[in-house]
Amino acid sequence: MAELDTSGGGGKKGKKVRSKKANTKVDLTAMVDLAFLLITFFMLTTSLSKPIAMDIAKPDKDDNSQERNELRASETMTILLGKNNKVAWYMGEAGKSVPNIESFADIRKSILDNKKKVADATGGRQIIMVIKPTSGATYKNFVDIMDELAITKIKTAPAIDDENITDAEKDFMKKAGIL
Repeated sequence: MAELDTSGGGGKKGKKVRSKKANTKVDLTAMVDLAFLLITFFMLTTSLSKPIAMDIAKPDKDDNSQERNELRASETMTILLGKNNKVAWYMGEAGKSVPNIESFADIRKSILDNKKKVADATGGRQIIMVIKPTSGATYKNFVDIMDELAITKIKTAPAIDDENITDAEKDFMKKAGIL
């Protein structure tokens, strides 16, 4: 049982003798029980934050069927993640479009501009994103570009393709010094 002793302590010599007061004790058991009940209540009624995941699509290595979805070049934006926190992007097909090199600070504006151009040109269709991390890119670069896609509200799941980087893309990135 938890108790709180409130007695005065030792006696004083040379003073008047007063009548001795009875020791008072306060039982704290109910207070401790209440504290644990409140802690338990709040632990059980709070909701823990749930992890947020983003859908991504990767090409199937073994799928050689003719039923695969073909991408329209005019609606596709390819983002190449290079070294030194640089990003190269282009609209359309590799080799036919000249890639632009930007930093992560500028890529959001480019994504928003291209998203608007695709929506205006196609009557509201969504832009399709293809992300190609190269050997020079870091995991932080990949997370940053996925965050940019979430911020710009790209609704289609981005296609992640780190194995099929074309020779035209490699040549451009080598010339730019970001591969």
